[in-house]
Amino acid sequence: MGKKIVLTGGGTAGHVTPNMALIPKLRERQYEIVYMGSYDGIEKKLMEDFDLPYYGIATGKFRRYFDPKNFSDPFRVLKGIREAKKYLKEIKPDVVFSKGGFVSVPVVRAAASLGIPCIVHESDMTPGLANKLCIPVAKKVCCNFPETLGMLPADKAVLTGSPIRKELAAGRKEAGYKLCGFDGSKPVIMVVGGSQGSAAVNQAVRDVLPELLKDFQVVHLCGKDKMDNLLLTTPGYKQFEYIKSEMKDIFAMADLVISRAGANAISELLALRKPNILIPLPAGSSRGDQILNAKSFESQGFSIVIDEDDLTNKLLLEKIQELYFNRFTYIDAMSKSNQRDAIGTIVALIEEAADGKMS
Repeated sequence: MGKKIVLTGGGTAGHVTPNMALIPKLRERQYEIVYMGSYDGIEKKLMEDFDLPYYGIATGKFRRYFDPKNFSDPFRVLKGIREAKKYLKEIKPDVVFSKGGFVSVPVVRAAASLGIPCIVHESDMTPGLANKLCIPVAKKVCCNFPETLGMLPADKAVLTGSPIRKELAAGRKEAGYKLCGFDGSKPVIMVVGGSQGSAAVNQAVRDVLPELLKDFQVVHLCGKDKMDNLLLTTPGYKQFEYIKSEMKDIFAMADLVISRAGANAISELLALRKPNILIPLPAGSSRGDQILNAKSFESQGFSIVIDEDDLTNKLLLEKIQELYFNRFTYIDAMSKSNQRDAIGTIVALIEEAADGKMS
């Protein structure tokens, strides 16, 4: 009889895609997999492709700022813990793996109260609030950055990197050229601003497009409703709102990448060894995690970082030329990283916990 695992995590795609990356390997190891998420969050939609049993629970958000919902959400979390406990007693998993997000808190706390070992993964350099509530009861905490190890309990912290979907490494450059109408005459820059796209990154790239297209071809994943219709027929420039299955071919074709600095996005760049410029989301628009993620990648020699506040046409063009000229130095640094076999490392920890061998 195979072992059982409950996967949890949600709220944003970043809290779900690493779980998606683990599923094929867990199936290979004969695990029976169940997903526990919110009633109707993004995780429910993303899991539909995997044909897994899905259990929805109540979830509340923990905020660092005043909001009237701060009074009702703790009750939703308590309800979520009760629901999770009921389902976990039915499922009887050997282990729980949590990718974070607020939905994971009731699942991890309920599992720990039932003596089910939990492994937690933190993608960002500093643990988010939801994971801070899970770490005390977790057996191990996987992390993405060397700097994070010092912020976690020493007996729990493991540097694993972030799991990325195996198929991303199986792209074909020629298929990417065909999709975009490009040829191999000029190197290709891929621009991506996260799942929603980034107005600031989009604008910066479009401002320098005439100059860029002298030396490069540009494929631009600009986000929903962020296409520029005036540029639809520009030779050497191809826009998409969003790409799903062909993403692997665009990655294979890309020589350089300009990206936001979300943890999953940069983990993909590292795993695929793509020289990159990171333009992190500014602190005013987030808890500042992208700035820290980007600085870590810069210090490890994986990336060039431009702060959005410093972004000018001249600086962007200079940094693109600098990156292309030194691209092999960045590829070499990424090749030597020990954060690239995340799936193997995490599944080994899951096995250990499921077999009851984790102290």
